This record gives sequence, structure tokens and C-alpha cells, in this order.
Amino acid sequence: MARIPDVVTRRGDQVDDHHGEVVADPYRWLEDTDSPETRAWIQAQNDRTEVFLAAVPGRDAVRARLSELWDYPRSEVPFRAGRAWFQRRNSGLQDQSVLFVMTAPDDKGRVLLDPNLLSGDGTVAVTSVAVTDDGSLLAYATSTAGSDWATWHVREVASGTDRADLVEWSRYGRAAWRDASGFYYSATDRPEPGAELTGQVGLLRIFFHVLGTPQAQDRLIFEAPGEPEWLPHASVTEDGRFLVISISRGTNPESQLLVLDHARPGLGLRPLVAGFSCKAAVAANIATTFLVVTDDEAERQRLVAIDLDHPERASWTEVVPQRSAMLMGARNCGGRLVCHYLQDARSRLSVLELDGAQVRELPLPPIVSLRTGEDGMGIEGRADSSLVHFGLCSFIDSGSLWSHDVSTGETRLLEGPAAPVDADALVSEQVFVTADDGTAVPLFLTRRRDVAPTGDAPALLVGYGGFDIAMTPSFMRSDALFVERGGILAVAVLRGGGEYGRSWHDAGRLANKQRAFDDFCDCARWLASSGWSRAERIAINGGSNGGLLVGACLAQHPELFGAAVPEVGVLDMLRFHKFTIGWAWKSDFGDPDDPEQYRWVRAYSPLHNIKPGVRYPPTLITTGDHDDRVVPGHSFKFAATLQAAQDPATDAPVLIRVETSAGHGLGKPTSKAMAESADALTFLGAVLGA
Repeated sequence: MARIPDVVTRRGDQVDDHHGEVVADPYRWLEDTDSPETRAWIQAQNDRTEVFLAAVPGRDAVRARLSELWDYPRSEVPFRAGRAWFQRRNSGLQDQSVLFVMTAPDDKGRVLLDPNLLSGDGTVAVTSVAVTDDGSLLAYATSTAGSDWATWHVREVASGTDRADLVEWSRYGRAAWRDASGFYYSATDRPEPGAELTGQVGLLRIFFHVLGTPQAQDRLIFEAPGEPEWLPHASVTEDGRFLVISISRGTNPESQLLVLDHARPGLGLRPLVAGFSCKAAVAANIATTFLVVTDDEAERQRLVAIDLDHPERASWTEVVPQRSAMLMGARNCGGRLVCHYLQDARSRLSVLELDGAQVRELPLPPIVSLRTGEDGMGIEGRADSSLVHFGLCSFIDSGSLWSHDVSTGETRLLEGPAAPVDADALVSEQVFVTADDGTAVPLFLTRRRDVAPTGDAPALLVGYGGFDIAMTPSFMRSDALFVERGGILAVAVLRGGGEYGRSWHDAGRLANKQRAFDDFCDCARWLASSGWSRAERIAINGGSNGGLLVGACLAQHPELFGAAVPEVGVLDMLRFHKFTIGWAWKSDFGDPDDPEQYRWVRAYSPLHNIKPGVRYPPTLITTGDHDDRVVPGHSFKFAATLQAAQDPATDAPVLIRVETSAGHGLGKPTSKAMAESADALTFLGAVLGA
């Protein structure tokens, strides 16, 4: 390994009293990302990391091959509005994908919106789009440097010109057109100057913007001033008749649903699903009857019909009972239901009648995921058309587009995987690791077919395990290159995620959060004992909550790993709730201000469980200086702490890479994503010998 210069980080004297426990926070000053001292520290750390990476012989080869793996045309799932079709496409190395409008789903079309023209360096992204039901107007949200703050613009589809409308300081949620007169959106009060990237996100409200009027005149539709942790999101039913407001408390999956009937506005917002006792999401409506996906009395979710005029639970009618697989969502396509299921974290698609009667299962490969579409679900279809579009991907399939006719049963491949990967030379399988408490934990393994179980293959173990989010097969170019070079990609399905329902989620959150870390470590032990790899050759990786996972496991069991790459991680569990939207995560982590829950988070907080003099594995920490979801202070403080604690007798480096003008990952330009991935692979190649 290259000899790299030291960066001595100044230690402050900050000490806090947490429920009677005195805890030092010597690097508190690094929370101020824009102070001259912090900026100088960032530069020094980036320079140090660059010295190490520049000395790795294979760096240029990694960059070149990764660029080849990125450089292929790809398209997202097309969707229809009125008589027009819309689709995002990327020719290969474009920093941002371009929105096209077409006359048919397979039409060449014309460019409607090219985000690459909005900035010189690709750091202005279009993070969400919404089209009026007649296809005449496009609302699009722009975000700068990876921020979660969004500004809404309105473009005329026919002319391609923007109107004067501008809606600023929106956050989360999509625009929901009522009709061509205006749209609903979510926003908070404008943050204090200087606090845009670190200040706590205030009360989220729903507004209605009338086209042609200033934002100051937008009508407030919903707010809950006595409930600061309520997060409302607006949508409009396909028939345009109803506004649906879904409200969660922080990141809790349970929600309540309120409905406004545009035909009877005098009735105001009425409850469809009251309280926060279950998960509930509207899949479709037929007049005043709503089809709702819920885990009420169904661990793996079911579909129920709820009459808006009689929403009490006793009046709910079950349409699709719970199955052995997890129901993730449903859509009314051509008068039939297309339902997305997860079977052991693998996607399945079923077509059912509106009364729940089975029509058919779509034949899908055994290890595959539904690609997320513009609506976040991945199935694009309408009640007035029998044609459905969806995308698939896997660990070795870069993405394919399909259409299915729910009336005839015909399924057609519209676009096959185009990445320059020899898929026939690779293989994916799923195994089940027995955790220390006897639970079967799914683990996906992807490798070259000619890699033999000699016990010496480098392995990249990836996980998340939180927030009811499912970890499913996906195509990542950096992972493909790692596998192509002889490595084993191991993706763990951990408790705390959303793959199996409420109990699986609950088993890995709050007082049980340690369970997710234990599952991950059990997967590492399995890799080391299975004949595939050994501890010194196993790297761990995860982002955001997955960064917490990596940090916690690194601190608790450094002997299990040969390298660690935590990305944009939540690493200071005593102060996560004090910045931006961090307070919302208490539903999964616990509340540090509560004495009992403080003990939970203190026990696994990566920052506070690093011990001086321990030999920690080589570590590359990555973050963005404009991350306003998980503020970069988490990574800065963790890097400084780990560097100071590392056993001086080891040459295992502790590095941090801070991307400038980048955030949590939302809208990251292709050029920045490639550079970051190349550096991570270069690092792993150097420390694992991969």
C-alpha cells in the first residue's frame, strides 16, 4: 500500500451530558461544513485519499472499464398521459437522463426536457415529473447539487417552453395535477438563510398552486400544526375526481388516508383509513370505492375495498387475500389488477380480476426485480387501456423493458439489456444463512461461473436492513466490474427491511436494531466458512442506513472484515435527530432524548464505539458536501475518530472521500457517480488484492 500523509484533526473540548452519561464530542466543529477550517480539512482529506488512490497500479484500467460499463443506451418505463407518451432516456454517459415525448411507446419521439442544459457540470437534476391527464402540461422539479430541496417549473408539452410559474422550497412528494388549472405539492417554510443544508426541516404542508399566479397566493390544503412529525403526501386518482393525502409519522410505515372529493368539495377532507394502526396505500378507485393495499390483519399485505361513505373497518371488503409472498403494490390496468409481489425479495407479477380472481402469473426470471418507475412502483398502466409496461433488472441484467396486454396475455420484450456485460459468464443464486437465533436470512450471491470455492475469492457484502425498505436484485455497474474481476457480490436481506412484512421490519428496529447488524455479521461469517472467501478478503458496503450498518459492524467486529466502505452513513446516533429530516428516523432508530431509547442507540452508535488502539480494517468513507438528508458531519466526525483510534502498528488506511456539489445521491451526475465508483473499486483492489 502507498504511504500516505497524516491529517491531524484538531480535537475540541465539547462534552455533553446524556441522561447522566458524560460523552465527549471533540470533533463537533466538523458539523459546520462551510466553515473555513472544515473546508480546509475536507481539502486535506481529499488530497490524502488521492495520494493513496493515485499510487494504485490498476486505477486507470478500473476507470476505463467502468466507463465502458456505463456507456450504453438505456430507457426508463414509458408512461402515457392523454394521447402522448413520455419516457426518460440516457444515451450512455449523459450526466442526466433526458425526458422525451412520443406518439407511441416505441416511437423515437422528441426531446421535451434536457436537464443537461440546466447547468454546465450536470449538478442540476430533474428529480420528479408529472404530466396533466390530457398530456398538455409538464410539472418538473429541479434540484441543485444533490439537495432534497426542489423547485417546481411548468412546461407546455406542445411548444416545449416554460411558463412563468415557479414553486420553491418544496420537499418530498410529487406534484399531483388536479387538472390543467393547477397542481398539489408539499412544502415547508423557507429555511433560515445559511441553514438550508443543516437546519431541521419544519412542518410539511400540502398546497395547491393555480397556474399563472404567484406562489404566495397558493392555497393551503392541509397542515397539522400540532403534529410536527406528520409527513403528508398528495396524489390525485386517475379519474381526477379525488385528492388523496397520505400521512405518516416520521418514517413509520403506518399511515392514515384522507380524501377530498372534487365533485363534492364542501365535504372537505374525509378519512378513508383513520389513525396510524396499519400500512395503507391507494392502488385504484372505482367511483367512491377505493382499492387499498394494507397490512391490516395481513402480515404480508392484502388488497381491500373501502367505500368512502362507509370507511369504518367493519365495512371493508377483502378483494385479494394475503399470500405467502409480500404484496408490494397493485394497479388497475385495463379493468384488471396487476399486482407486484416479493417472494424472498424476488419480484413476481400477477394479473387478477377486479374481484380478486386469478387470471395469470407473468413468467419472470427467478432472480429479478421490478425496476422503479416514475410513480415509484414500476408498473405503468391505466384503467382505460389493457397495455401495461414494466421494467426488470437483476445483478447481471442491466435492465429490460416489457409490455403485457392484460386482455390477450401477450408479453413482449421492447428493449433488452444493453450493458456490455457477458451475462452468460455470470451466475446469481440465493442461499439462506442461518442466523445465530436460528432465523433464515436470504443472501444473494453473484459471481463468474468459473470462480471456484477455494476460500480465497474477494467478496463484497452489501446490506441495508431498515425503514421497511426491501433489498432486491439490482444492476450496479461497479458491482458488475467487481464480479467481472473475479469477486463475489453478496447482497444480504436483513431484518429491519421490508421484504417479509411487519414482523420482519420490527425485528430489526428500535430496541431490536442490533439484530440487523447481527444478521449482517452472520452473513460475513457464512462467507468465510462456506468455502468462498475468508475474513481478510471480505469487504462490507452500504449507504445511508446501510452506512450505519457498515459503521456499526466495523466497530463491533473489525476482525470479520478485510475492508469497509460506508457511504453517506448515519454514524452519530446521539445527534442524528438534530439535523434536517433526521428527527423522522426516530421511528426506526429510537429517540436519543428518551433515557431508555438513548441506551439503545448509544450501544451501537458507530462514532461512540470506536476504541483507540484497535486494528480496524482499511476503510474508505464517502459522502457529499451538500448532503442535506444525512449531513456530512456524520462522516467527517467518524473519519476523524477512526483515524485517531486506528492501531498505529497497522498500515491499514482510514480514508474519506468528499464529493463536492453532491448530496445524498439524488440526481447525482453520471460523471460524479462514475468517479466515486471507480475510486471505491480502486481502493478495494488495493486493500483486498482484488
